[in-house]
Amino acid sequence: MEQNNLTEGNIWKNLIRFALPYLLACFMQTFYGMADLFVVGLYNGSETTTAVAIGSQVMHMLTVIIVGLAMGITVRIGRYVGAKDERAAGRTVGASIVFFAAFAAVLTVGLLLSVDLITNVMLTPREAVGETRLYLLICFAGVPFITAYNVISSIFRGAGDSRRPMYFVAVACGVNIALDFAFIGGMGLGAAGAALGTILGQAVSVLFSFLVMRGRDFGFRMTRQDIRADREAISQICKVGAPIACQDGLIQVAFIVITVIANSRGLIASAAVGIVEKIISFMFLVPSAFLSAISAITAQNMGADKPERARASLGYGLLITICWGAFCAVYNQFLPQTLVGLFTRDNLVLAAGCDYLRAYAFDTLFAAVHFCFSGYFCGDQKAGISFLHNIIAIVMIRIPGAYLAGVYFPDSLYPMGWAAPLGSLLSALICVGFYTYYRRAHREKRSL
Repeated sequence: MEQNNLTEGNIWKNLIRFALPYLLACFMQTFYGMADLFVVGLYNGSETTTAVAIGSQVMHMLTVIIVGLAMGITVRIGRYVGAKDERAAGRTVGASIVFFAAFAAVLTVGLLLSVDLITNVMLTPREAVGETRLYLLICFAGVPFITAYNVISSIFRGAGDSRRPMYFVAVACGVNIALDFAFIGGMGLGAAGAALGTILGQAVSVLFSFLVMRGRDFGFRMTRQDIRADREAISQICKVGAPIACQDGLIQVAFIVITVIANSRGLIASAAVGIVEKIISFMFLVPSAFLSAISAITAQNMGADKPERARASLGYGLLITICWGAFCAVYNQFLPQTLVGLFTRDNLVLAAGCDYLRAYAFDTLFAAVHFCFSGYFCGDQKAGISFLHNIIAIVMIRIPGAYLAGVYFPDSLYPMGWAAPLGSLLSALICVGFYTYYRRAHREKRSL
């Protein structure tokens, strides 16, 4: 396998070369999630659209938790690759296989037993309860495939290769879209068809990724003896991955609380919020890609004792993602209907969605800052900072802001759309504060 050494060469090129395949992979992953809503919108009414929107949001929350936990694999392998410790990298991969296999099994059983509870907690509109429940049952059964895909992709990225995970997503995307039209359009399966297309696409992708892994050189060896519950290796993975998983999970919980608030306002608000969440997830692809790239580059360079390269990657990432966020925010002040209109033919849902998106779009600007800093902190094994700033933003602004907006502005989603951007602004300020503190402490230490 082609291994990218992120500790040498032009930092700008390394960042782009790593981030671009990851961005394309995220784009395709988000695209086939949006494709579910698009195809459902073509053949079904607001009830099915709401079911898929609610169900996919729950699945997105689970996915980001798994991705966050798997980030521990990327960071640990990246540091060992940077330090040229091949044996430690091999043990990390082996321990990851055992740990995540057990994690996926427990998670799947727990979720299948909690379908009714989750449907009720989401305050799913009565008209959409049946299809939402069916969608979740099918998707929960496929959690092992989602877990396997993300573990394999994290191993590749830790070794400096973000290109092959892009191929894995491309396979899942193609299969999913084809099955969407077959199951939803051809067979009239509605939300169940969307769920089946998603899970079968993931299953094919996992099979393909296993085939690609066979006989590939990661730059380190993993033996059969490494496939065991190595407590130290698992502890190191969780030390990095658990705070990231918690922070990402809590962010999604905040989004789900907002969805619950919207669901309590009826079918129109519920469908509008579900559609906008899909659109926003697409806009977040750029900062998400650079979070991953900065994290991998920082991990390898900190392992190689080259912190200046890690800081430079952070600076370049901030420049790119802030420009992207500014573009998204401005575009959606004037043309939100061009995006919301892709997913609904209902004029009431369209109007509500445009109001919500105009405010929510500013989150792409503020989140660009804390995403990049979170990548840097995670790569430097300070993932607790990312967890802290997200908790503060959720508790102080995101959830109370959405609730109060719903109480005092019941006729418009625009005020509620500001809850997430203001929360991200607070997160960004906290990140800048921590970074400044650590830089000052580092300079003082060097001057002694």
